[in-house]
Amino acid sequence: MRLFVGVDLPDRLADAVEAVQDEFRGASGLNFTDPGQAHVTLKFLGEVDRDRLEDVEEAVAAGVDRAGVDPFTVRYGGLGVFPSLDYISVVWLGVEEGGEELTDLHEGIEAETTAVGFDPEGHEFTPHVTLARMDHAGGKDLVQETVRTEDPTVGETTVEAVRLTESELTPEGPEYSTVREFPL
Repeated sequence: MRLFVGVDLPDRLADAVEAVQDEFRGASGLNFTDPGQAHVTLKFLGEVDRDRLEDVEEAVAAGVDRAGVDPFTVRYGGLGVFPSLDYISVVWLGVEEGGEELTDLHEGIEAETTAVGFDPEGHEFTPHVTLARMDHAGGKDLVQETVRTEDPTVGETTVEAVRLTESELTPEGPEYSTVREFPL
């Protein structure tokens, strides 16, 4: 099973996420994510054998406890790309408020999942919501211009839980299902 740990955006923000994606619709080469499945990934675990699921759940629970974060507000807004504007692979929506708490959760979960054998992240954590992946650079100029000039605010929500999510890859895109929820 393909797993990640994340914080979901509420359904009520899906239209606002889609409106931000619409700013990029003329850019060829972009593969947009489903705004109804928008989330902040705290830790991507990848393929995990079902017999390790209990260990994973215990590690995530310990990581959430270790972070010591109470429910908090996240405001989503701003745009960015990975790895850089010169070479774009991911277009993302940023976090204007609540980034410190998301980072604390990431660090706690990272420490506990690494302790049970998962690879540590190879890059610094940047809380974000993936809007699109760039398959080729045909629309690079439009993406660069939009990221430089637009500063959307999508909305805010209270984060009360972290979810361990299974991502099943299908021809229509990934389908997510919650394996377990971990309240803050």
